[in-house]
Amino acid sequence: GASYFRAVAKGLGYGLSARGIALGSGDPGPEEFPAFRAFWLHRPEPGADTITLDALLDGPSVVGAFRFRIHPGEETIFEVDARLFPRVDLPHVGIAPLTSMFQFDASDRGGVDDYRPAVHDSDGLALWTGTDEQVWRPLRNPAAIQHSGFQDRSPKRFGLMQRKRTFSDFQDAEAGYEGRPTAWVEPLDDWGPGEVHLVEIPTGDEYQDNIVAFWRPQAPLEAGSESRWRYRLHWTASPRWKPGLAAVEATRIGARPGKDRSVRLIVVDFDGGAGDAGVGVPEIEVSASRGSVAHPVVHARPGGGWRAAFEFAPDGDAASELRMRLHRGGRAISETWTYRWSA
Repeated sequence: GASYFRAVAKGLGYGLSARGIALGSGDPGPEEFPAFRAFWLHRPEPGADTITLDALLDGPSVVGAFRFRIHPGEETIFEVDARLFPRVDLPHVGIAPLTSMFQFDASDRGGVDDYRPAVHDSDGLALWTGTDEQVWRPLRNPAAIQHSGFQDRSPKRFGLMQRKRTFSDFQDAEAGYEGRPTAWVEPLDDWGPGEVHLVEIPTGDEYQDNIVAFWRPQAPLEAGSESRWRYRLHWTASPRWKPGLAAVEATRIGARPGKDRSVRLIVVDFDGGAGDAGVGVPEIEVSASRGSVAHPVVHARPGGGWRAAFEFAPDGDAASELRMRLHRGGRAISETWTYRWSA
């Protein structure tokens, strides 16, 4: 319904959704859901490897014309050409929104009474920024609505990823979460300044989509104006944008052994990354916006890759943005792991 749509990739099933636009996601007021009111399907020429679909988006605050060129293959690719015409000023618009579900994983099992080790359609937000940094943000099921803005200019890609790909990761023979696709957005023009905005909404079950990610331009879309947004939407298994970097495989958080159980022990597993075999153990770089970190350590994992760990002492109930990566001689050899800790 509304402007939601989904696709599958080869060997995978349905999972997260995309939308034509997001208006008011996670905000205190009511969310608006413009709908695709009409579709025009272009008859493909014989032997064509794409199909073209036009759509009219309509809502109280905005109208839009969309063209989708859809390519099947190892991954399913939507080439999206969207023209938006706001009826009112839109200061908090969401461009190329993705909507998913995250209930729990090893990093977030507070109050969970479930036989399965994880339940989610997506486990992280991945960013390839305009400054060429690759970032991984594990998703959370927070106690209260959380908004996170990742400031950027001319982003290269962003998406909601499902990196766990084995039955043992979920132990759910019915839902088959290991077969849910990743979806990522590749802008085809210079989108200028703005932020990738992440909304995490509390959920008590796996039946509610509680995760939203989209691009929020810095400048509002003004009433009566026209703006054009072109991008590719990839439905696929987890991609590796920069193969030389070690990617986060898992985040695990629990109490540090000892008397003070408020101190958290944070453990992050990385795969080895391309071309890293036989090279010495890297250094770890870690920081917290509030609270303190101690005893950072990294070592090789049995079977390959790296395990990085550190202790985090919160500053009371204050939220803290944690940040960590692996490097050698000042050169990053892993993507950047980020996490918002809250009481």
